[in-house]
Amino acid sequence: MPAILSIGTELTRGELVNTNATWLAERLTANGFEVAAIETIPDVRATIVETLWRLAARHRVVVCTGGLGPTSDDLTTACAAEAAGVPLTRHEPSLEAIRRRFASLGREMTPSNAKQADFPQGADVLPNPVGTAPGFQLALGGSRLFFTPGVPTEMKRMFDEQILPRIAHLATNDTVQHHLKTFGQTESRVGELLAGVEEAFPGVTIGYRAHFPEIEVKVHARARAKTDAQALADAATGEVRRRLGGFVYGEGAADSFPAAVGRALRKRGLTLGIAESCTGGLVGHLLTSIAGSSEFLLLDAVTYSNTSKSTVLGVDPELIRAHGAVSAECAAAMAQGVRRVTGADVGVAITGIAGPTGGTDDKPVGLVYFALSSADGVAVDERHFGGADRQRVQTLAAWTALALVLEAARTLPDTKPAAAPPRE
Repeated sequence: MPAILSIGTELTRGELVNTNATWLAERLTANGFEVAAIETIPDVRATIVETLWRLAARHRVVVCTGGLGPTSDDLTTACAAEAAGVPLTRHEPSLEAIRRRFASLGREMTPSNAKQADFPQGADVLPNPVGTAPGFQLALGGSRLFFTPGVPTEMKRMFDEQILPRIAHLATNDTVQHHLKTFGQTESRVGELLAGVEEAFPGVTIGYRAHFPEIEVKVHARARAKTDAQALADAATGEVRRRLGGFVYGEGAADSFPAAVGRALRKRGLTLGIAESCTGGLVGHLLTSIAGSSEFLLLDAVTYSNTSKSTVLGVDPELIRAHGAVSAECAAAMAQGVRRVTGADVGVAITGIAGPTGGTDDKPVGLVYFALSSADGVAVDERHFGGADRQRVQTLAAWTALALVLEAARTLPDTKPAAAPPRE
């Protein structure tokens, strides 16, 4: 079972989030490994040497990230050599590759970068096609240690292209894990809905990962062979989907909620217009973060002021005076207005009080109205996202608006023309 070691004082001090360990654990799991340990340590020579020895004594494979840079606190390579009891040696091909990379950027290599071409004697160098720091493989006892830079893009490329092919044959290949992405229920409620699944499918373990505002459900199956584990995971995942219903929006660790909404709109040939107030353009930002959003998104109108609601969307000023900008009536008028202005198949609107100030007894902070307009009419939804955390209210409001659009895309009639019948 492999171990993952992240090296960097910036990690132990909380100055950087350790995304490398999460990514590596998911990749190893997806390729049939059971990760046994994940550790994070600072740039301290004695700590690094001791940790390398300890992990090498317990694990056949150790993947280490960080500490391969040119500065004085980048100690990993020297510590690996000390742990192995060998000297550092200069690898001229790597030094030349570093020089060429600097030259391609119109810069001259500094003397400090030369140490990135020094490796423990006997190590196998792992070239870095997207950075200056090569990685390396080193045998320590009966373990194989792999060292990569801490820069995520460099680490990921090196792992997929050079490390995984070297260790793939060591995987037990008796497990399969599916990732289901959900939104709309709390972690505790999702757990309640899935109670008994593990008992119904022996060999299956259900895991949860709360990453606001979504909940990820992991269906992990273990069997005697990969094919059996696959069948078991597929069956259990089907039951999980049945129990969670529409709260499941996608599958796969890399899937995203905006991408799921975009897929649904494209599949039905539907176009969308958005009218935002309290979210300030967040819904449009989420959708345009995915490629191809121009295929369905016609307009995102951030009508923050009352005047803009009237001039851009045509909301009657008298309606706002009578009911307020934060009201079901105003939300409905905004959704109808953005659909009228754009000619979109679906119009969604949001108006609310994000806080932390501005709330009243009648309209507290966290009150948000949503409206969805389509050929079927206009529907209004009132939600209360309690608390005075502005970012939390805005995020929940934006995701809720996307959920309403996703539901509409799943239920509205297709607008794509039917395919012509084949010619005789």
